[in-house]
Amino acid sequence: MAGADVVESKSHTKGKKKKKRAGVRIDMTPMVDVAMLLLTFFMLTTVFSKPQTMELNLPPDEKQTVEVAASLLLTVRVAPNLAIYWTMGNEPTALKKIEFKELRQLLIDKLRDNPKLITLVQIDREAKYNDMVNVIDELNLANITRFSIAPMTDKDKQLIAKVAG
Repeated sequence: MAGADVVESKSHTKGKKKKKRAGVRIDMTPMVDVAMLLLTFFMLTTVFSKPQTMELNLPPDEKQTVEVAASLLLTVRVAPNLAIYWTMGNEPTALKKIEFKELRQLLIDKLRDNPKLITLVQIDREAKYNDMVNVIDELNLANITRFSIAPMTDKDKQLIAKVAG
């Protein structure tokens, strides 16, 4: 472990003797062993986080269209500043505004009424990315697994302006 070597020094002067010097040697092996044991312990006992991923089903062809019955379609439009409008089916005149905090309950109610519900989320390009993430989180919390994301068209913006104005 550690040791001390005694070194005698010879003096060239006649009356005085120099003190004996002790050389110190420290063995670092036990410290390295303890460090490796601690490192191994912490590596083996650490809980690794599971990757959080979302499965995306993309159509094989961009030109392919999917026909959906109007009674199954819930359209959620997200305008800037998290202004949310929704409609059921193909009735754009029935567009209704909803607060973000009420969105989850609306989604749960619509899914309970129709278990084959498909949700179309249309997001304005002016809206923040965080708004889209919040709406998708609400869809996941409401257990809606069948949804699609699309950009908002000019026609949709005009409908929103009509309802909001």
